[in-house]
Amino acid sequence: MDVAEVRALLEAVATGSVTPADATRTLAAGPLGDGRGYTDLGFARVDTHRAVRTGDPEVVFGPGKTPTQATTIVDTLRDAGGARPVLVTRAPRATVEALRAAIPGELTVVGEDPATVVVGAFPAPRGRVVIVSAGTSDGAVAEEAELTARAFGAGVERISDVGVAGLHRLLAVRPTLETADCLVVVAGMEGALPSVVGGLVGVPVVAVPTSVGYGASFGGLAALLAMVNSCAPGVAVCNIDNGFGAGVFAARVARRVG
Repeated sequence: MDVAEVRALLEAVATGSVTPADATRTLAAGPLGDGRGYTDLGFARVDTHRAVRTGDPEVVFGPGKTPTQATTIVDTLRDAGGARPVLVTRAPRATVEALRAAIPGELTVVGEDPATVVVGAFPAPRGRVVIVSAGTSDGAVAEEAELTARAFGAGVERISDVGVAGLHRLLAVRPTLETADCLVVVAGMEGALPSVVGGLVGVPVVAVPTSVGYGASFGGLAALLAMVNSCAPGVAVCNIDNGFGAGVFAARVARRVG
């Protein structure tokens, strides 16, 4: 159950189409069912109440979990209800195969090993996120951001390979950038692209440094520091390779606008 569903239930009680007793049973079977807001699986305490608190459900982080553990958590989140699909990030290949076997036909998978997995149907999009990547090598992080933003309820458009080494490519898509509700800008190497984008348009920018680059890029640290030190206003920065975090932030911004 999420915030929108709770609101709809309370509105139905207010109009008389649902009785208070039926609403109580619905809530008792959902986020308030065990009085704790989570399900204890022994190896994990799955937060089934997060969607009501924040508007976004819990997400499964794939690394460190066995395929059986990941599949069990996904099943628990699906059983808790709600209109959103279940998102699994950085899923190892064995976990993806286990999910495919357990839930055939309901998976959207991006990437190979690791992969980002959406279990269930995407929600109707609200607002518009544009994800901009500097180079083809940044594609995996941009894909994670895209799938996350879609799973979290935003409409998404991708623009790839418009890095600052060929600035004319970026200028050619400026009309698309300035009509977005939020931008996610993904770049490695020296990480200059978010500063340039932030100086071209007045749209909120979420910058994501990637670990792409030669030795002196220090696994994305150079790009991270460049983005944190951006002289363009309106640029927020996520951690290195954190397409998931950027996708969530951008979707929340876009949903409020849309």
